[in-house]
Amino acid sequence: MSEFKDPIVLFDGVCNLCNGAVNVLLDLDKHKRLKFASLQSEYAKKLIQSKTLEEKIRGIDSILFWDGKEIHIKSNAIIEICDKLGGFWKILKLSYIIPRPIRNILYDLIAKNRYRLFGKRESCRMPTPELKERILG
Repeated sequence: MSEFKDPIVLFDGVCNLCNGAVNVLLDLDKHKRLKFASLQSEYAKKLIQSKTLEEKIRGIDSILFWDGKEIHIKSNAIIEICDKLGGFWKILKLSYIIPRPIRNILYDLIAKNRYRLFGKRESCRMPTPELKERILG
C-alpha cells in the first residue's frame, strides 16, 4: 500500500513521555520528514495489520519507527528516528556499535516505568490544524 511509504513514528498516545518525545521531534524535524501516529489510532492498527507486523512488535507499546519499508523497535527505533532527522542527530547512528541487548536494557527500563515516572493521559492527543498533515489517524 502506497499510503505507508512515509517514515512514521508510532507512539503510545496516552504516555506523557511519548507525547513529550513527539513534541520534541516535531520541533527538531525542520524538513518535516517524519509523520506520527499513536499506536491506539486506527491508522497505526491498519499499518500494523497490512504489513503483518503483529509478531515483530508484540509487547512493544511505547515508540516504534516505520521507515517506509520496515519496522524498527526499541533502541533501533530511536537511532533510526534520529538518523531521519539528519544533521547533528545522524551521529547517534554510531550507537549501533553498542550491542543491541545492552542498548535495549536501558530502553526497556524506561519503557517499563514510563507511566510511573512521567504519568499518563486519559486520551490520545488531538492534532492542531497546522499539524494535521503530520499526525495521522
